[in-house]
Amino acid sequence: QVQLVESGGGLVQAGGSLRLSCLARGSIGSINAMGWYRQAPGKQRELVAIITPRSTTNYADSVKGRFTISRDNAENTVYLQMNSLKPEDTAVYYCNANVQRIVGGIWSNYWGLGTQVTVSS
Repeated sequence: QVQLVESGGGLVQAGGSLRLSCLARGSIGSINAMGWYRQAPGKQRELVAIITPRSTTNYADSVKGRFTISRDNAENTVYLQMNSLKPEDTAVYYCNANVQRIVGGIWSNYWGLGTQVTVSS
């Protein structure tokens, strides 16, 4: 079993900051890309940021310059530092990881349950 456990969401005023964390735990052999997605009410889930094992990153245009993704490979953890938050950043944020399980060596895509981020104006 592999689980992704997010933390760090909450309510913040516009212009404020939050830091999200996501721990991958379980029967993990290797982790390839890790990322953050978000889904606002009535909208499709969208990519926010993604990071490779060697820390190559990619961001949605809407968060470039405000959000920073990072990871700790030794701790199987990915972070999302969110600064200068805007009301339009309000959404449920989901962690995603491409994980190779120890047993069988199968690669699969896993999702966390999500953490709510609400930015008030």
